[in-house]
Amino acid sequence: MLSETSDGKERNIMAKELSIIARIKSDFPEKFGIPRQSGLADTHGLIVFEPEYRTRDAVRGLDGFSHIWLLWEFSESVRENWSPLVHPPRLGGNTRMGVFATRSPFRPNPIGLSSVRLNRIEYSPSLGPVLHISGADLKDGTPIYDIKPYLPYTDSHPDASGGFADGFTDYRLEVIFPKELISKLPESQHRAVIQILEQDPRPSYQNDPERIYGTAFAGKNIRFLVADNVLTVCDVEDYDEYIRKK
Repeated sequence: MLSETSDGKERNIMAKELSIIARIKSDFPEKFGIPRQSGLADTHGLIVFEPEYRTRDAVRGLDGFSHIWLLWEFSESVRENWSPLVHPPRLGGNTRMGVFATRSPFRPNPIGLSSVRLNRIEYSPSLGPVLHISGADLKDGTPIYDIKPYLPYTDSHPDASGGFADGFTDYRLEVIFPKELISKLPESQHRAVIQILEQDPRPSYQNDPERIYGTAFAGKNIRFLVADNVLTVCDVEDYDEYIRKK
């Protein structure tokens, strides 16, 4: 491919196709209900490398970092065309913002970026190094293009401005999750599921207090309704059974 330089001359550019280096195993079989940003819920996942990259040498020294960056593909949002304006869900779906001022999945290149905690590295005889992480906002099976260490001295900016997103940092729903229903999930998942529901999985333009929604998490389909900023869980069923009934 040819490209024109600043002095008007043409130069050759070879665009390298990105390689999938790993995939994530997470508790989210569907896109609906996944936290909108990484670190908002204590979700757990595994990073499993593709066979070509299953070598200890590739992660040598990584266990010294508490957090890592994941660069991944919005695999369910790949489109041939793109728009310079998108509708951020937190703005109600009616206000348009520039795509590069948002983290919308509908981008010229469907690339996502997440900062997650690295809990430990397990070395498996069959899978090689497996990264145990928490705080991920990725659907199960999401392709990962790269992993980089998080460097607090340069990657953290506590005084940074968050633009229009600053108005939603404290947004939370009150969650009512009856004991007999939450007990259907492993106790280790109770904190994470409450955090997920507090963030309101619904699209912001939907506000029907009688509508029952369902979000899939940890092998269950969690059904709930929302009225007056209170989310009430009304049923928890096995996800596989829910799929069979669809």
